[in-house]
Amino acid sequence: MIKDKNIFITGGAGFISNRLIKELVHNNEITIFDNFYRDTLTNSAFALHPNIRIIRCSVLDFEHLIESMHGSDIVVHAAAIAGIDTVIKSPTTTMQVNMIGTANTLEAAKINKIKGRFINFSTTEVFGNYAFKSTEKCSTSVGSAGEARWTYAVSKLAAEHLSLAYYKEFNLPTVTVRPFNVYGEGQTGEGALQIFIKRALEDRDIHIYGDGNQIRSWCYVDDFIAGLIKCIENEAAIGESFNIGNAKAVLTTYGLAQTVCRVLNSKSKIIFKPPLSADIELRIPSVEKASEILDFQATTLLDEGIARTAEWVKNGVLV
Repeated sequence: MIKDKNIFITGGAGFISNRLIKELVHNNEITIFDNFYRDTLTNSAFALHPNIRIIRCSVLDFEHLIESMHGSDIVVHAAAIAGIDTVIKSPTTTMQVNMIGTANTLEAAKINKIKGRFINFSTTEVFGNYAFKSTEKCSTSVGSAGEARWTYAVSKLAAEHLSLAYYKEFNLPTVTVRPFNVYGEGQTGEGALQIFIKRALEDRDIHIYGDGNQIRSWCYVDDFIAGLIKCIENEAAIGESFNIGNAKAVLTTYGLAQTVCRVLNSKSKIIFKPPLSADIELRIPSVEKASEILDFQATTLLDEGIARTAEWVKNGVLV
């Protein structure tokens, strides 16, 4: 159990960070370092919790980052530019925040002599167009230069290399996690599943870009958080990277839309539209390493996760 720690979270107002804070806030001091570009925190039940300190700032502000991190035991680096639409519109900012911001956060952690853990958030997109039961040792691959969507994968891959370098060169206790399509209560931005759910609840058309044959595995947020906490608690995780996902909840994008409509008894029509950009055709993880080292296993069925997320969408309050 993580207890009596000072935990510093970049991107702490975001979706996944908020679910992590929910698990840790009662027994630890939490510093949220975020520019609040996306804000899940404000509407959460613990937004005003006395164990939370909020610093509104960007990870590009190196001096403020160093100062704010002072006294921390654990750093969770979740701040990033993400979401395909945002990345395509702002590829330069994407690379600046994701690469320079990570470099700043790692260096601040080194200066502050972080001893507990440094969790670096990466992405499954480092595997390129196809990721079928990809292990952590599989070769990484990114798309062609000039295709804006791949700036996200490139920036995250660079951050992975840098995190591992800080472990090897400076003994900073880094761990990299690669989330596989995490969804659930509190999700904001451009996640396909939460968009499908919101539209299905209103019986509005659900739009699929492309032919709908893209295959994904879907991991409920509470399962992901369980894996993330194991990365913090388990000493064997240090210096490693882990795929964290649900290899059993696998569907095409079209199948996902159909499932959402079935679970929510929705009358929404599924409409196909031309693709907006290059896409990843197949994304299914191997979670054997996380299972063996961390004893991690996703347990939430997709239907159950959709129903829980829909309840949050209807009520609008995180608990």
